[in-house]
Amino acid sequence: MEYRTTGQGRADLYAQLARIGKVVMHPKRIELLDLLCQGERSVEALASASGLKLTTASAHLGVMRQARLVETRREGTRVYYRAAGEEVCRFVTALGDLARARLAEVDQILRGIGTDAHGTERVTRAELLERVRVGDVVVIDVRPPEEYAAGHIAGAISLPLEHLEARLDELDPTVEVVAYCRGPLCLLAPEAVATLHERGRTARCLEDGLPEWRRAGLPVAAGAEGQMEPDDTRWSR
Repeated sequence: MEYRTTGQGRADLYAQLARIGKVVMHPKRIELLDLLCQGERSVEALASASGLKLTTASAHLGVMRQARLVETRREGTRVYYRAAGEEVCRFVTALGDLARARLAEVDQILRGIGTDAHGTERVTRAELLERVRVGDVVVIDVRPPEEYAAGHIAGAISLPLEHLEARLDELDPTVEVVAYCRGPLCLLAPEAVATLHERGRTARCLEDGLPEWRRAGLPVAAGAEGQMEPDDTRWSR
């Protein structure tokens, strides 16, 4: 398409950018994108995880698909959604970083629920990588099982937050625990660490979450629950 004036071309360009803005203008669409950055899910699973009615979730996903931020595949009668590319998840992360940097309200909310960097001690990716290689830490993934199965830090144990207290005896009380979830704005890992502290366990959070770990090219596994040995070649970095 050719434009007779740069003004018209510029206007059309910004109109295309506004298609992305239409998606993130609704908080539930941001939440759905964040969920999809953890792995592919059905419409039913997305509706359940986000607390939406099925028809409402489908409508939001339709807007996101029109903006080409999500893609679908069909398996029988069920439709599965996924993030359209890694750049979509980088955008979600950047949106969170911008909000934390520019919106004091975000910091106030995080501090109020004890999940900000000041309220929960964090472990860097480099530190965790080295400690898993040495074998003096246990890593727990406190996200839902389907997110763990879609992809998790190699060697991590699937221990969803709602099952943590019931399965606490499975964790060696003499070994420090590092919990992780969906990213720096996710509440699951800090809540898990708070529970572990209440039970007298030594625990910290990963500085961010699985999406950032994956983008850094660090060891990731998929499938059912299992423990990866620290000397696995994926840890040789």
